[in-house]
Amino acid sequence: MKHYSAFAVAREALRYHTGWERAWRSPEPKKRYDVIIVGAGGHGLATAYYLGKNYGIQNVAVIEKGWLGGGNTGRNTTIIRSNYLQDPSAALFEKARSLYEDLSQDLNYNVMFSPRGVMMLAQTQHEIRGYQRTAHANVLQGVKTEWITPERVKELVPIINIDGPRYPVLGALWQERGGTARHDAVAWGYARACSAMGMDIIQQCEVTGVRSEDGRVVGVDTTKGAIDCDKLGMIVAGHSGQLAEMAGFRLPLEAVALQALVSEPIKPCMDVVVMANTVHGYMSQSDKGEMVIGGGTDAFNNYTQRGSFHHIEETVRALVETFPMISRLKMLRQWGGIVDMTGDRSPILSKTPLGGCFINCGWGTGGFKTIPGSGWGMAQLMATGHSPLTEAFSLDRFKEGRFIDESVAAGVAH
Repeated sequence: MKHYSAFAVAREALRYHTGWERAWRSPEPKKRYDVIIVGAGGHGLATAYYLGKNYGIQNVAVIEKGWLGGGNTGRNTTIIRSNYLQDPSAALFEKARSLYEDLSQDLNYNVMFSPRGVMMLAQTQHEIRGYQRTAHANVLQGVKTEWITPERVKELVPIINIDGPRYPVLGALWQERGGTARHDAVAWGYARACSAMGMDIIQQCEVTGVRSEDGRVVGVDTTKGAIDCDKLGMIVAGHSGQLAEMAGFRLPLEAVALQALVSEPIKPCMDVVVMANTVHGYMSQSDKGEMVIGGGTDAFNNYTQRGSFHHIEETVRALVETFPMISRLKMLRQWGGIVDMTGDRSPILSKTPLGGCFINCGWGTGGFKTIPGSGWGMAQLMATGHSPLTEAFSLDRFKEGRFIDESVAAGVAH
């Protein structure tokens, strides 16, 4: 009997389910593109897709040093919500959430969007005030959220213990149309649509240098040769600092690992997403029955994607108080993703000091939930030079003091 590697099985499954082979074959790059996007994760692929769909710019290359969706896109806990406090954040995240609603139809590929609802537990008096403030702000922003009582929390999540010994549940901020989607499917759906437009998705192609003339980008050097371009989009999450250094500027970022784990699969017991900031954990149940569990970022800068035992202990210990039934579960697997954190915990979607070069980074722990909105706004910025969705998130805000503080609304206490 012939044996296949896990990679070969995944490749054949992708080819069977999507009918798409170009990106896996990684075509050799052409000499020149109108736009090069560095990073074949969700944000990069979404940007390329909306450049083609909304602005007719299809001579695009998406280059990736690893494999499609192999970074944070495939290493997150798939939560989608838009209940942020500040107006620019709410507009961007709500745009993303609304695009997720119809993304499967738009891409003609099932991304398994599940608007099951997201609740953020208040377990201290301070959190009650903070979440009620956010609920009032969301009303003014047109984002549908509400404050619910502990009794309503228990009704929505029967397995929860609302009378915990240290941190009882005092209420929650509830967004009924939040939920989850299949992270791999989001990347594959966008990639398939980009490929159908004639764009090149080139894997195993690492950028080694950024070339410029007279203060404007003219191309990149890669492990597959030099490629010329008119515009360059840098969308590489935790490695944004290194790429920016190649282009001659610095970013106000730090890279840290964010860890998650899943349990063995069990029968359906929880059909909403629960985030618990005080005890530092969040949990949902996947379609396969696994309990998907996440916690906080590492306390030190690093690029580790393996995970560590002390985070398992901290996160699971905290959640066992709130969900006693999970104490009997076995862990199936654990992983880490590299997140890029700004000082105000809000992203950067901006022009850069290098002409024709654009940057999309700084999403921290909230990158997956805003992939469609980020791609929409970034495509508009790159095509026209301006986007209402991205205007407040420019690099200039750090020297002008226009911070967009979302350290609380990020959902975990970083």
